[in-house]
Amino acid sequence: MNRRKWTSAELIQFETEIAETFNAGGIRAPVHLSDGSEESLLDVFGDVHEGDWVFCSWRSHYQALLHGVPQEEVRQEILNGRSIALCFPKYRLFSSAIVGGNVPIAVGVALGIKRGNGDEHVWCFVGDMTSEIGITQSAIKYSLFNALPITFVVENNGVSVCTDTLATWGLDELTHSKAQWANVRYFEYRSSYPHAGAGKRVEF
Repeated sequence: MNRRKWTSAELIQFETEIAETFNAGGIRAPVHLSDGSEESLLDVFGDVHEGDWVFCSWRSHYQALLHGVPQEEVRQEILNGRSIALCFPKYRLFSSAIVGGNVPIAVGVALGIKRGNGDEHVWCFVGDMTSEIGITQSAIKYSLFNALPITFVVENNGVSVCTDTLATWGLDELTHSKAQWANVRYFEYRSSYPHAGAGKRVEF
């Protein structure tokens, strides 16, 4: 498989079309959009190989496209109501709509790779709020000190649903905002869309 090379403009166009379809009532399930993260994700996926494993949260349209899932397959799954749980085993990409649900699975796959002397790498994407919960903090520590082939990517959009992440935890900055851990990458972005949906109230 040869992954398509995406540009920021092409990713934005894809999300814009999804947003318009959702607002027109063409998607009868929640969608989570992530415009504003294009350049950061393009940078991360410059290091993600086709045979690597990618684990995402409920906001994974871009990751699926960048990891080589054909655009029409991603679009059809979204139209079928699976935007927040995109899973494409053939492409080794899995998403979970459960907060932190992807984290222990990603660690388990990384442990299996190490035990089997494999050469694949695991990439686990988490949001800013998820990056602060216990299961993620423990997973990052366990993976680092056991030299597992996994990188955690913290995507900070500043909010969890409508709650300010830093205010929730009483922090001045996120634990991993300085990316001081060798197995963590971090970036910030701001989306023009709300946590869910595309800014228009839709009734089905």
